[in-house]
Amino acid sequence: MIVAAMAQSAAARVVLADDDVLLREGLASLLERSSFDVVGRADDARQLLQLVAEEKPDLAIIDIRMPPTHTTEGLDAARRIREEHPETAILVLSAHVEVEHAMDLLASGERSGYLLKSRVTDVDEFLATIDRVVRGGSVVDPALVQELVAARRVEDPLDVLSSREREVLSLMAEGRSNAGIAQLLWVTEGTVEKHVHSILGKLRLPESNEAHRRVLAVLTFLDAR
Repeated sequence: MIVAAMAQSAAARVVLADDDVLLREGLASLLERSSFDVVGRADDARQLLQLVAEEKPDLAIIDIRMPPTHTTEGLDAARRIREEHPETAILVLSAHVEVEHAMDLLASGERSGYLLKSRVTDVDEFLATIDRVVRGGSVVDPALVQELVAARRVEDPLDVLSSREREVLSLMAEGRSNAGIAQLLWVTEGTVEKHVHSILGKLRLPESNEAHRRVLAVLTFLDAR
């Protein structure tokens, strides 16, 4: 609940960065009413970095897209903050699910979060999210999770392989020959050759010499892990 979040994060000092003045001031008002200390507001990445350096806030709430190009200025600033001020937690806001941008931030460590702007309207949940990030947790918007699951389901090239074919491909990736694979799996070399032929076909690798196609198959396996 709001009261719990306020009690737990009463001392949190926050910097806001968003070029949408209505959203920025609305967030500032909400946070101040909830006992957060808003120590700075910025409408571009330069101002944000300056504020973080001066104020050393507990949390920076950052819009991914800011002037001048409205592409990744906010994300780029978040990377610098993570490198130069690791003690500052980061919560990025985005109008849309942007998987690559989100994963880039979340992979950088704890005390980080990615939230769609539409979630801000659920005040209790938004304040709880801020509290979790300030306390050292990572928060991922549910829409991003759904997107990642869907992308994995659609894009995993190994889904077309049987469990045995995956096993054979894994051994191929270790550099084993057909004979070596056959010995490990207790099958004939001819059986392994059939599996390899099936793997190359299912992965739709371009027709070329067998050795080259095996390399491409291994690269596909490694890229999917």
